[in-house]
Amino acid sequence: MFDFSKRVNINEGLAEYEATKGALLIDVRTSEEYESGHIKGGKNIETKLLPAFIATGVETETPIFVYCASGARSNLAVKFLKRQGYTKAKNIGGIVDYSGKLEKGRDIC
Repeated sequence: MFDFSKRVNINEGLAEYEATKGALLIDVRTSEEYESGHIKGGKNIETKLLPAFIATGVETETPIFVYCASGARSNLAVKFLKRQGYTKAKNIGGIVDYSGKLEKGRDIC
């Protein structure tokens, strides 16, 4: 269960992400949620698709910063990633608390 008494600050988490060399920013919301507004640089990997993400061979020591709408799904995603050996996975909370500009649509990779 997500403990809202330990709410994380997405803006602080993003500052840490930006200062971390080689870090990934993952948005675990649905593709519809992502397209309606996401943080620039965030890659949309829905929670149910995390096993496929792992199969791509991303190194387990890669710093991974994860967010969702409120912080609950990202909390579960980080727990899953840590069980898979991703020791530097971090839940940075929910986009609902983000104070910056949102991007619309899909990022072209």
